[in-house]
Amino acid sequence: MARLGVNIDHVATLRQARAAKEPNPVTAAVLAEMAGANGIVAHLREDRRHIQERDVFLLREMIRVPLDLEMAATDEMVRLALEVRPAVVTLVPERRLELTTEGGLNVAGQIGEITKVTGQLHDGGIRVALFIDPDVAQIKAADKTGADAIEIHTGRYVNSRTAADRETERHHVIEAARLIAKLGMGVHAGHGLDYRNVRALAATGEIEEFNIGHSILSRAVMVGIAQAVREMKEQVA
Repeated sequence: MARLGVNIDHVATLRQARAAKEPNPVTAAVLAEMAGANGIVAHLREDRRHIQERDVFLLREMIRVPLDLEMAATDEMVRLALEVRPAVVTLVPERRLELTTEGGLNVAGQIGEITKVTGQLHDGGIRVALFIDPDVAQIKAADKTGADAIEIHTGRYVNSRTAADRETERHHVIEAARLIAKLGMGVHAGHGLDYRNVRALAATGEIEEFNIGHSILSRAVMVGIAQAVREMKEQVA
């Protein structure tokens, strides 16, 4: 059975829209954990558009399941991660103007910097995952950095317009997952996954962990976060 990491960023997005105190992403994280989430994911972005530093520290204190802190590979974020000490840091690319992370990390193009950051985080006792496209060259580069896991960017799969394209992209994700496992790294996947498209990936058994946020929180608006998490757990089982 695959693990489910619940990304609670957009609870904070709603809060920040009014510069208010609620809804509280930490409360959402605790409810998700109680409903069966195996981990909580939060992306502290450079522009602080949703998750704030205070949220990260409170999450680390309040939840019992692992905290996966998504962040850019910058000196500022490394310093903060070493202070917070989440269970996992997932290094992601980041551009200020994007609505959400638009593609995978170019590990091959900055292998020295990624290796350095990975080593710094390891020295702090933090596992490291790299968010990359299902690309053989990028996976092999990631293996050289000493990272513990790869989170496969599933954007091309979920955005496929035809059934044939979707199947092709699903195959790419599964082949990437097999290569990652063969190299001895953990296999995670995320980006745009929802209640309709995740089952085809989960059914293969190749992926150990799915990290999903927007779809769960959208569903939670209608049925509550506990029910939304339970329903997604059924899909990745």
